[in-house]
Amino acid sequence: MAIRERGGRPQREAQDDLIKKLVEIRRVAKVVKGGRTMRFSALVVVGNGAGEVGVGIGKSAEVPDAIEKATQEAKKRMVKINVLERTIPHETVGVFGRGKVILLPGALGSGVIAGGPVRSVLEACGIKDIRTKSIGTNNKINVVKATMEGLMSLRTAEQVAAVRGKEKL
Repeated sequence: MAIRERGGRPQREAQDDLIKKLVEIRRVAKVVKGGRTMRFSALVVVGNGAGEVGVGIGKSAEVPDAIEKATQEAKKRMVKINVLERTIPHETVGVFGRGKVILLPGALGSGVIAGGPVRSVLEACGIKDIRTKSIGTNNKINVVKATMEGLMSLRTAEQVAAVRGKEKL
């Protein structure tokens, strides 16, 4: 239901309870015959804080438009992550391009020990105790995508047991 204000034009919908993190804004240029056309690229992470997270990249001539496009793409690309209470079930490595992120389960109360781009993804996902190390590139887009690859590769003990045809002890 759209809320109407004076003037009769619809305003934004009621806020959904998603965590939105702006990771990076870049000014990018395209060289054409008449000179350079400047645009802005935005990298946004969206999560519900309960194990679902998505990443989006948007590009536009204006910064707010780029952020909005990136947010919409991130909402469309949200995936469910297997989280074990406050941490992850096992250690894993996510790789994207030359970026590599090592994700290790953290002890209870250890907090999120991670750098900027990785921290944004983990906080949006709702993971509270984890240790990470980013190796290789420091390109934020590749680091965020490597983190997502690592998180999507997580499996719980029940899932592994089901695949192997065993009962969980």
